[in-house]
Amino acid sequence: MKTATPAGASALGEFTLRGMLIGVVICVLFTAANVYFGLKAGITFSTSIPAAVISMAILRSLRGATMQENNIVQTVASAAGTLSSIIFVLPGLVIVGWWTGFPFWMSFTVCAAGGILGVMYTIPLRRALVTQSDLPYPEGVACAEVLKVGCREHGGSDLEEVDVGGAGLKAVMWGSVVSAAFYVVVQTRVFASDVVRYFRIGGNGAATGFDFSLSFALFAIGHLVGISVGVAMLVGAVIAWGWGIPHFTLLHPASGAAAQVAQAAWSHYVRYVGAGAIGVSAVWTLGTLVKPVLGGLSSAMAASRARKAGQAHALPRTEHDIPIGVVTLVSLVCLLPVAWLFWHFARISGLGSQAWLLTLAGVIFVAVVGFLISTVCGYMAGLIGASNSPLSGIGILSVVIFSLFLVFQVKAALPAAAGKALVAFALFVTAVVFAVASIANNNLQDLKTGQLVDATPAKQQWALVVGVIAGALIIPPVLDVVNHAYGFLGAPGVDPAHALPAPQAGLISALAQGVLQNNIDWSALAVGGLIGAACIAFDELLRRAVKGARMPPLAVGLGIYLPTMSTLMIVVGSIVGWAYDRRADRGPRPEATRQLGVLLASGLIVGEGLLGVIFAFVVGFSGNPAPIALVGAQFDTASIWIGGAVFAVIVWALYRWIARLARE
Repeated sequence: MKTATPAGASALGEFTLRGMLIGVVICVLFTAANVYFGLKAGITFSTSIPAAVISMAILRSLRGATMQENNIVQTVASAAGTLSSIIFVLPGLVIVGWWTGFPFWMSFTVCAAGGILGVMYTIPLRRALVTQSDLPYPEGVACAEVLKVGCREHGGSDLEEVDVGGAGLKAVMWGSVVSAAFYVVVQTRVFASDVVRYFRIGGNGAATGFDFSLSFALFAIGHLVGISVGVAMLVGAVIAWGWGIPHFTLLHPASGAAAQVAQAAWSHYVRYVGAGAIGVSAVWTLGTLVKPVLGGLSSAMAASRARKAGQAHALPRTEHDIPIGVVTLVSLVCLLPVAWLFWHFARISGLGSQAWLLTLAGVIFVAVVGFLISTVCGYMAGLIGASNSPLSGIGILSVVIFSLFLVFQVKAALPAAAGKALVAFALFVTAVVFAVASIANNNLQDLKTGQLVDATPAKQQWALVVGVIAGALIIPPVLDVVNHAYGFLGAPGVDPAHALPAPQAGLISALAQGVLQNNIDWSALAVGGLIGAACIAFDELLRRAVKGARMPPLAVGLGIYLPTMSTLMIVVGSIVGWAYDRRADRGPRPEATRQLGVLLASGLIVGEGLLGVIFAFVVGFSGNPAPIALVGAQFDTASIWIGGAVFAVIVWALYRWIARLARE
């Protein structure tokens, strides 16, 4: 789908100060929400569409607003949905006990320098993977449709009679208000936060259980990821808690409460099964992309050779990228603070004798592997969308590869006491690579949206740089707040009952420790690898046998690895969202109804996410984990029934309202 460049396009308001300010504000708010729920659920959400709707609602009341200006706002804000993925690695430094907090300038530089490199690395790929490609870019196309309809500049859409700016803003706002209000009542303990049951099986010592969270944000994440991912995560949870926990508690019997025994089995054995499944699934996913990525690079180089020097002015505005010379210069400039970070980190970590080797290796790893990963991530975003790309697999592969380098080239030259420092250094380098990957995963998706709304690529690319810097400024303080208030599961001295799971960070730090300290439970990883291989085979058979049916192997691995507190409500949300979309397809305006459902889900995530961050400040400053509790433990049973009933009624009412809003 392509649209012609409108007459007088060069005069369009596009890269404006007000647009940048709106985009930065949305980016900061959504980044804070994404950081909190990424740590809680292991999943971040795409912010492009809700940002576009909010932007339209604001800009349409201002003079001279254009669709291209709205696009710049969503481009800036989209950094919130991707750069916040750095939480899949950076908290690992706290989990392994190396950091107790997040040093601002070090954390900011990791996010900013890595993110800007991600933008620069994907610019040479735009023509090959966007304008000359038939990749679907599901999120980019959807965002472009929202922008077109909201500005009423194009017809032919099922949404053309729907005020997406007004109705969509209502959906986002009411979703935010409802989820925030429910979260506040949960903190009073009048409504339960979750339903927890652990129990012994028979008399042989085996144990298992479940933890079902009453969270509107997790429910909404389920709606957004869809039924295939939801069912796959349910399969993973059943494997973990229906087979894995009973199996390992039977093999390694222990005394104590059923909850304590089951959680120990999950921590020491089952999460490594999940790691094996995730690793094999990630390698398979990346392997399937080798051929198309090589073809895309070949096409990009051919296109570059075809454009001789001096002909750039002949290109239309919609083909103007940041010049390749500027791209090269900015990339080199970004690598300088990265090099200083690695050298400084090595010096203060007791690795000074190998500081120059570690710095050189780290910079080369970021420069070379970062570019290759950017290509893969850009292709994955075009194929299945930025939200569904297996970024955790990128982190797993990166940390294992760099840790193996440290084992064979550096470890022998250092004393045994330096082992923990090497683990921290491997995580630090992986964090930079992950920042590169996360933004590369997003940039081409944004550029696809821009192509469809006649935007100027160079202006979008600079806008995303601004979004990266804005997100990098807010991520360290938010991480500090939630770390101080809750802590991360597995970190020294943290109460597991209140800690945020931080699943990917825990997994990646465990892998780094396992490779460098040779204490990985390889048998559990092997079992997980076999499960991952079986899931890959089943997914391929399902794809060929039933049109449109999938069971993503990576989602199964996440279902095994994540605690049920994070997965079960996501499963419920995916089922309800699927039923809602099925009913929408039978209605008079299916596309409008489905889109407003997506916006409602986005609002549910934002409301609870922002309140979670605010409440983390309250907990941190008060030192009381339940500062607004109104009832005690004696009310627990009643709070489960009351909270569950109210939750179900609100879900029914919201979906009925949003469907009626679409019809009206």
